[in-house]
Amino acid sequence: MLYISPRNLVYSIVDIETSGGSHGNRITEIAVVKTDGQKVLERFETLVNPEVFIPRSITHLTGISNNMVEDAPVFEEIADELYSLLDGTIFVAHNVSFDYGIIKNHFDDIAIPFNQKKLCTVRLARGILPGHASYSLGKICKALNIVNPNRHRAMGDALATAELFHLMYENDENDFITYSLNQLN
Repeated sequence: MLYISPRNLVYSIVDIETSGGSHGNRITEIAVVKTDGQKVLERFETLVNPEVFIPRSITHLTGISNNMVEDAPVFEEIADELYSLLDGTIFVAHNVSFDYGIIKNHFDDIAIPFNQKKLCTVRLARGILPGHASYSLGKICKALNIVNPNRHRAMGDALATAELFHLMYENDENDFITYSLNQLN
């Protein structure tokens, strides 16, 4: 097995907002914050037309309405740019299986293979920053004084997750990131 070190890698911190599970869980917004673990290198964000109705409860949570996404690109229109942005990086998200799974399904829908090494900031936080009552993004950020003025919007959550990742990267005394990168995940 090839050993992967967290140094000299580029990480793509990803967050998505969706239409909700009962409507196919389609992406309504996506944000990517590329980082070297210490500083932000690049940002990308866009609304996405999910091609399904966004329920009122989701609009209430995210602020993203059907009118807002009506003229937004559909996933297929941003797929090449998104793929290029993520290619060769480590896919990182808070509860990575959710974001990664939905994005992978969207790529599968348009016959683009998508398979990347990934890291979960929930799992990393439990290993690097133990002892917190909750590791939900809102609660761990509050406990660590990470300000997120745009909660439940893709870029707000991606930037907060990037700040959390930077904090963990800096304080990873037991090489938990290295361990996590070298697991089959």
